[in-house]
Amino acid sequence: MGHESPAGDLRLTNLTKRFGVLTAVDDLDLTVPQGSFFALLGASGCGKTTTLRMIAGLEAPTSGQVLLGDRDIARLRPYQRPVNTVFQSYALFPHLDVAENVAFGLRRRGIRNVDDQVRRMLALVQLDGSGRRRPAQLSGGQQQRVALARALVNHPRVLLLDEPLGALDLKLRRQMQIELRRIQNEVGITFVHVTHDQEEAMTMADTVAVMNAGRIEQLGAPADLYEFPATAFVANFLGQSNLLAAEAAGPAGADVPVTAHGARFSLPVGRARSDRGAVYLGVRPEKLHLAGSADQVPDGHQHVDGVVTDASYVGVSTQYLIRTGWGSELVAFAANSGLGQRFPVGAPVAAHWDPRHAFLLPREPGPTDDRPDRPAARRAGEGAVANAPRHLLRRVVRPAKRRGAA
Repeated sequence: MGHESPAGDLRLTNLTKRFGVLTAVDDLDLTVPQGSFFALLGASGCGKTTTLRMIAGLEAPTSGQVLLGDRDIARLRPYQRPVNTVFQSYALFPHLDVAENVAFGLRRRGIRNVDDQVRRMLALVQLDGSGRRRPAQLSGGQQQRVALARALVNHPRVLLLDEPLGALDLKLRRQMQIELRRIQNEVGITFVHVTHDQEEAMTMADTVAVMNAGRIEQLGAPADLYEFPATAFVANFLGQSNLLAAEAAGPAGADVPVTAHGARFSLPVGRARSDRGAVYLGVRPEKLHLAGSADQVPDGHQHVDGVVTDASYVGVSTQYLIRTGWGSELVAFAANSGLGQRFPVGAPVAAHWDPRHAFLLPREPGPTDDRPDRPAARRAGEGAVANAPRHLLRRVVRPAKRRGAA
C-alpha cells in the first residue's frame, strides 16, 4: 500500500510551469505540513509567485499536481478550492464598509446570517467597532487586517499570502509580522507566505524554502538555513556571507583542512557541505571579529590580516569593510556593546573567527573568486546585492563609467 499524506498537507508534485521557452517553475516537489506557517523566499523572477498562483488556481500548471491531502486540486477552478489569497494590493471594495467587505465571501456562498462571524473575525484582527467604516478611512495596516479577515472568515484550509506587507512602512510592517504570527497560531490553518524579504520570512515562518530559477535551493527552519546554508546563493541571499574561494583536501580526523589564497584553515567535518576539491569557506559578518594584531587573536580562532577600508556606525553595530592582502573585501559586524575596540579607516587588523562558526560550500572549479553571489544574483534580480545594507552598496557596488566620461 502506498504512503498516504495527512489529511491537510499541501503537496506539490513535479509541478512545472512554462511560458513559451521560459520555465518559471521547474519540476517542483514540496510538502507544506498542515497547520504550519510556510514561507517561499526568493528574488523577483525566481518562480515563487507563479507557484502561489498555481496553488490558488489563478495559473494552470504545465504539468504536475497540487495535492491537498490526497486530492489533486490542480484542475479545479479557484472558487472550488478550499484556498484563499491575501494580496499585496488588499483588493478591498471601496463602496462597501468594513463589515460588508469581510462578509462578501459568505454572502456569495448564500449565507444570510453573517453578523456573528464577521464580528468574530474583526475581533481576531483587532478591528472591533470598525465595521461601519469605509476602506478609505483606514490606515494601510488596518486595510491589510480587513483583507486578512475577509480571507479567514471563509475558513480556508490554506491561506496564501502574496507579499502582503510590501506596501507598508518599516515600523508597521514589523508590527504586522507579529500580528500575522499571532493570528496563525490562533486559527491553526496552513499559511503559505510568498516574499522577497528575508527578515519577514525568518520572523514569521516555521519553515522557509529559498527559491532560485524555479527550483528550491534549500528548505528548513530559518535558523538552520542561516547558520548552515547549502549553497553560495542561499548564503548570500539569506543575509550576507564572507565566502573565500578555497580547496579542500578531504577529512582529516574530525576536521576538514582547506587552503585559501596561500593560507591554511580548518573546520569541523559537520560544518562542511563539501569536503574535497573546490569549495567556499564561509563566515557570517557577525561571526567575524576584529583584533588589532595577530597576537591578540583568541586561542583556537583562525584569522586573516587586512586593513579597514570603511567603518559605518549604524546604531546597533559598526559595520566594517576589511581589504585582505589578496585584494578581496570582507565584511564584519561589531555589536555596539560598549566593550569592543573601534577601528578607524586605514587601521591594520586581524579578522578572526571560531572554526565552529564557519562552513564549507561546493564551488564550481575555476578562477578564484571570493564573491560568488554576483552571477546568481543577477539571474535572480540582484538577490545578494539587493539585500546588502544601503550604506555599503554605495561603496561596494560602484556605477560603471559611461563611455566617454572622465
